[in-house]
Amino acid sequence: MKSRYANLRRIEELDPAVDFDEIYHLVGWHEFPFEFFQGTSIAFLRDYGVPTISDLLDRTGRFANDGQKRYDDTVLVAEQIALEGVDSDRAHQTVKQLNNIHGHYGIPNHEFRYVLATTLVGPKRFIDAYGYRSLHPHEVEAMARITSRLGELMGIKDLPTTYDAYERLHDDYEAENFSPAPSNTRVADASLQIVLNWYPRPVRPLIRRVMIAVLDEPLVDALGYDRQPAWFVRAVRTGLRLRGRAMRFVPPRAAANPYRHDASRTYPFGYVLSDLGPRDHSDELHAHAPDKARTAENQAQKKGA
Repeated sequence: MKSRYANLRRIEELDPAVDFDEIYHLVGWHEFPFEFFQGTSIAFLRDYGVPTISDLLDRTGRFANDGQKRYDDTVLVAEQIALEGVDSDRAHQTVKQLNNIHGHYGIPNHEFRYVLATTLVGPKRFIDAYGYRSLHPHEVEAMARITSRLGELMGIKDLPTTYDAYERLHDDYEAENFSPAPSNTRVADASLQIVLNWYPRPVRPLIRRVMIAVLDEPLVDALGYDRQPAWFVRAVRTGLRLRGRAMRFVPPRAAANPYRHDASRTYPFGYVLSDLGPRDHSDELHAHAPDKARTAENQAQKKGA
């Protein structure tokens, strides 16, 4: 049986400047699949704390009307990029598909930078808080390099190059832009409902409270939710930490058995890359999105001047 720390020993021997693909794959698909994707899910909830982002997502209607597909597609995009390497043909095809989807909406660069930062900072913080161990510096650097390379492929400008710089971008952006708005709450409710639908109806109210208890207070406030009682928050987070400690005694996933997302709710017969993304792009629904994006970009530039 493989030692719980065998992957860590391997990662310590690797060079994150060269072997970032292998390290990233080990982190997310072998060492910490639960923590990695929980952290990523919270990262996307953070996007909804920014009204300009939630407004666009709300107007697309994808979360309210086709939420399970939106969720599955998001996870599957990450899989395509990670499992064969960020510069593999499949990853490049996936990013091209992603760019085609995003290009429809005229999203400003500063929002892209922030959203990208959440996909790095979110998993890192969740793993450090609730994993069986904290991330090794090699893992952190590899994750940052993958994030930057993905950003380059997406055409995002002025990217940070280190984790610390991404974290500063992340925290500064939230301090300036988090603000309650009805669209924040609507998109967050629709996103939580995706997960709640997986559970029997009688336990859904409790599951919803557990999910909110994991969130930090600034995010809870920005989403327009009620803060959970302190004792309940402590109980939920203690349970997650105890799970992490228990995982020290569980061997990692075998090399031939990486974590794979079960997308059968959306794709019971499998999928091809072109299936990922909205079923329909509505020009009428999003007619004003580019104008709003340009306005937000101009406002951000004036603030930085």
